Amino acid sequence: MNSPDIFRLRAFVYDFAALLSQTRDEARILEIGGAFLRDLVSHDDWLPDAFAETTSAPYAQHLLHCDSLERFSVVSFVWGPGQGTPVHDHTVWGLIGVLRGAEISQPYRRSSMGLAPAGPPARLETGQVQVVSPRVGDIHSVTNAHGDRASVSIHVYGANIGAVERSTFDSQGTPKRFVSGYSNTWTPNLWAKVSAPPRKLNA
Repeated sequence: MNSPDIFRLRAFVYDFAALLSQTRDEARILEIGGAFLRDLVSHDDWLPDAFAETTSAPYAQHLLHCDSLERFSVVSFVWGPGQGTPVHDHTVWGLIGVLRGAEISQPYRRSSMGLAPAGPPARLETGQVQVVSPRVGDIHSVTNAHGDRASVSIHVYGANIGAVERSTFDSQGTPKRFVSGYSNTWTPNLWAKVSAPPRKLNA
């Protein structure tokens, strides 16, 4: 069942697809797309409950939409109390917007000495957006900032992220390849006529 305000996600998908049809410039995609994502996560009335559920795994990764050409995917990540990721990369650009709760993101860098923090951890509060990319920094770990409730973030990646071969890293910086897949087996219906019409890109 869809949220009554699922049209917000529909409009976001429409705008992001239009943006990628206009430009392949990563900096522009992240700037304009980041503004779209900030607008989306400023409203907490559209994500269906099924895509905000935690799992016994370290986190839940629910696919909300994948572009038919796999130019981008939209995913809800759900962190239960104390849950988080290993250190990992993405290999493509990404935008991370916090919808509920807060997250701690610790950036890392690899060197001949192994894996080391690339600056202090960043706390992302509800409504904030962070960028990841091989160009600007692509290795981090993420944990739920709250020990008593779930946190939910909406991620947009420049690929079908659940099918991308990526890496986790141990303390020595040694990579271990993985493909994440998704936690869900169905996605929201964004195109029902009961939804509001999509807005037009204004970029």
